[in-house]
Amino acid sequence: MPNVPLLDRFGRVATDLRVSLTDRCNLRCTYCMPAEGLAWMPQPQQLTDDEVIRLVRIAVEWLGVTEVRFTGGEPLIRRGLVGIVAAAAALAPRPKLSVTTNGIGLDRTAVALRDAGLDRVNVSLDTLDPARFHQLTLRDRHADVLSGLRAAAAAGLTPVKINTVLMRGVNDDEAPALLRFALDNGYQLRFIEQMPLDAQHQWDRHEMVTAEEILAALEPFGLQPDDVSRGTAPAETWLVPGYQDAAGEPARVGVIASVTRPFCGDCDRTRLTADGQVRNCLFSTTESDLRKLLRDGAPDSKIAEAWRVAMWGKLAGHGIDDPKFLQPARPMSAIGG
Repeated sequence: MPNVPLLDRFGRVATDLRVSLTDRCNLRCTYCMPAEGLAWMPQPQQLTDDEVIRLVRIAVEWLGVTEVRFTGGEPLIRRGLVGIVAAAAALAPRPKLSVTTNGIGLDRTAVALRDAGLDRVNVSLDTLDPARFHQLTLRDRHADVLSGLRAAAAAGLTPVKINTVLMRGVNDDEAPALLRFALDNGYQLRFIEQMPLDAQHQWDRHEMVTAEEILAALEPFGLQPDDVSRGTAPAETWLVPGYQDAAGEPARVGVIASVTRPFCGDCDRTRLTADGQVRNCLFSTTESDLRKLLRDGAPDSKIAEAWRVAMWGKLAGHGIDDPKFLQPARPMSAIGG
């Protein structure tokens, strides 16, 4: 079968596939969705497990994808997750497999996911304060997230990475404490600048905690430049003197500065929504429908070619600083992280 990569007009090659398995979530993070939740995707619109597996297989066998991350919404809600992971792990060549999750339920599923072939997890955690967690998520599940982190580490889903979004006047005072927590437990912390992907469309750049501010808050740790190239990774990393990670390597902390230090020129990601739409950029305002091709009986070759066409049209950058920038109609929970 032809293995022609997902190339765009600017010479970038997409090898990292993000697959959203659901738009549903069991938290109500204020920077993502309103307190009452959203109108969830009707079940018939959502890809079936077999359809997800087929598209992942096409991505790996036909398009040169080497990494697959399952996202949501909250992917642990997807009942078929373990089977989907197992099918992806059985592909040749085998892609690297990860999950981005809020951690709720990970204490019950970490071992099964590891046995299915999952390599590692990213867990979202924005605060160490249970009361503040409730304020941010409108749910009393802080202890469940911490339990999920411990279970992932114990199951060997390493490196366990923590994703943290700091919000001005809400949790921006917690950067040092969160880093110390991660270092003490052998986790890798990644701070993420808040992006314009909220369902309410209330994002305000002036209210965003910037990478510069995050690094200033971490000055007491004496961070040192990381000589290891970031490659196409979204996080710029620094070494934390005096600490090692769970593998005995020098401890690192990362900042994903999607807004103030965009890395679009090195982007290697392609995205698939839970209803089978290809998004060539997280901030794209257009999508390409693979679900219809699947359900109309199209062969792998035709689906692969449609995917290539979708990626060829990728823009040079997300354009957040452009006065004409338009926030995507879909929020992060429907796009996938």
